[in-house]
Amino acid sequence: MSSLAQSAAQSVVQSVDWLAIAPPTVAALVGLAVLVMDLFLGDSRKALLGWTSVAGLAASALLLLPLLDGDRSTFCLTGGTDVCSYTADRFTLVIQFLVLGGALLAALLSVTALKDADRVLPEGEFWFLLLSSAAGAALLPASRDLATLIVALEVASLPAFALVGIRHGDRKSSEAALKFFLSSVTATAVSLLGISFVYASTGTLYLTEIADRIQHVDPQLHTLAQAGVVLTLIGFAFKTAAVPFHFWVPDTYVGAPLPIAAYLSVVGKAVGFSGLILVTVVAFPSYADVWGPALAALAALTMTVGNVGALRQQSTRAYSAVRLLAWSSVGQAGYLLVPIAAAAYSDDAQKSIGSTVAYALMYAAVNLGAFAVAALVARTKPLNRVNDYRGLYATRPLPALVLGFFLLCLAGLPPGIIGLFAKVTVFSAAVDAGLGWLAVIMAVNVVIALFYYLQWTALLFRAPEGDEEHHRAPAPLTAAIALTAVLGIALSGAPQLVLRFADTGLF
Repeated sequence: MSSLAQSAAQSVVQSVDWLAIAPPTVAALVGLAVLVMDLFLGDSRKALLGWTSVAGLAASALLLLPLLDGDRSTFCLTGGTDVCSYTADRFTLVIQFLVLGGALLAALLSVTALKDADRVLPEGEFWFLLLSSAAGAALLPASRDLATLIVALEVASLPAFALVGIRHGDRKSSEAALKFFLSSVTATAVSLLGISFVYASTGTLYLTEIADRIQHVDPQLHTLAQAGVVLTLIGFAFKTAAVPFHFWVPDTYVGAPLPIAAYLSVVGKAVGFSGLILVTVVAFPSYADVWGPALAALAALTMTVGNVGALRQQSTRAYSAVRLLAWSSVGQAGYLLVPIAAAAYSDDAQKSIGSTVAYALMYAAVNLGAFAVAALVARTKPLNRVNDYRGLYATRPLPALVLGFFLLCLAGLPPGIIGLFAKVTVFSAAVDAGLGWLAVIMAVNVVIALFYYLQWTALLFRAPEGDEEHHRAPAPLTAAIALTAVLGIALSGAPQLVLRFADTGLF
C-alpha cells in the first residue's frame, strides 16, 4: 500500500516553469503592489499608481517575447509530459498579446478618466481590480484543464463586476454592475454543473484526456456526458455575449466608466472566445456534431440581433454612441463565432480557429481606437450622443479622420483594408466548411452594418452646429488613439501579417 500511495503522490507532483507563467504573474504582482502603494501615497501623488500599472502591463506584454522560441508547459503530471495545466503555445501567446495589449490601452484611457473624475473614483482599488482582471484574462488561454479554466475565467470576471459599478452613488453604474454580475454568475453556475458532469463521466479535468476518454464513456454515463458538454457550452455562450445571452451588454457598457467599457468589449470577448475554442476543439472534438450546428445557429442569431439593435439606435439619445458600439460588439461576436462553428465541419480546424483569432486581433485594435476617440469627445460632451460627433472634423480633424477609419474598418470597407481582409477570412472559413447559408446571412448583416457605420462616418464631416469648445487632448489619451491608429493603418498595409501571426498552432 505504501508503494501505491507513493506512486499516486508522485503522479500529482507539479513542475513550475516560471518564465512560462511570467506574463499573468507579473500583472497580478503589480496589482498587489499598487494596492499596497495606495496606502502610503497622498492624494497629490495618486497618478503614480496609474503609471505603475501601465508599466506593469507593458512589462507583462514584453515577457511574451522570450516565449516565442517554442512551446512550453508547466504544472504537468509526472506520468505524462503532455498532460499539463498550463501551456504557453502559439495560441496562448497570441491571445495573451491581445489581452495584455488591450488592457494596456484601456489603462492609458483610464489614466485620463481618473484624472478627470477628480478623486471621485478610488484610484488604488481601480488599478488593483484592472490588473487582477487582466491577470486572469492572460491566464485563461494557457489553461489546459477545466478547473484552471474556470478559475481564470472568474479571476478575469469578478474584478470586472466591481469596475463596472465603481462609481459610488451612481444608479446607472450600480444597475449595470448588477446585470453584469447576475448574467455572469448564471453562466458560471451552468458551466460548473456541466464540468462536474464531464468529470463524473470521464474521471479527468485535463482537456486532452477528456478528448480521448469522452469517446469511450460507459454507456450508462453517455447521457451524463452529453448533458455536461451542452451545459459547458451554454455557460461559455453567456461569456461571449452570444444571443440570447447578450441582454446585459448595452446597459453594462453605458453604466461602466468608458475605459472599462472598452476593456470589456475587447478583453472580455477574448476571454470568452478563447475559453470557447479550448472546450470545443480541444476537449470536445468528438462532439462536433453537437456544438457545430449549435454555434452556427448562435452565430447567425447573434450577428443579426446585434446589427439590428445598432441600426435602431437614435442619434439624439443620451449615450447613443456607446450603445451603438455595444450593439455593434454583439454583432461582431456573431462574426467571431462563425469560424469556430466552421471548425466542426472543416478538415483543417486549425485554419478555422486562426480565422477567429485574426478577426479578434483586427477587432481589438479598431474597437479600442473607436472607444478612445469616444473618450476624447466625452470630455466635452459627457452625454456622448452620436449627434455630438457632427462636425468633429472641423474642430478635431485628426481624431475625426481616425474615427472614420476605425468605423470603415469595422464595416469592412476601404481604406480599412484590415477589416475587409478579416471579414473575407471569416467568409472563406464558412464557405470552405460547407456553411454557405451562414455566409449568406453574414453577407446580409455586413450590408445592414454598412448603414449605421457610414451614417456615423458621414456625420463627422458635416458642418458643426454652433460654436465648438476645443480642449487640448491629454497625452495618455492621445497615445492610445495614436497607437491604435498606427496599428490599424500598418495592418491595412500588410493584412497578411495578421493571418500569419494568428496561426495558432493549437493542435
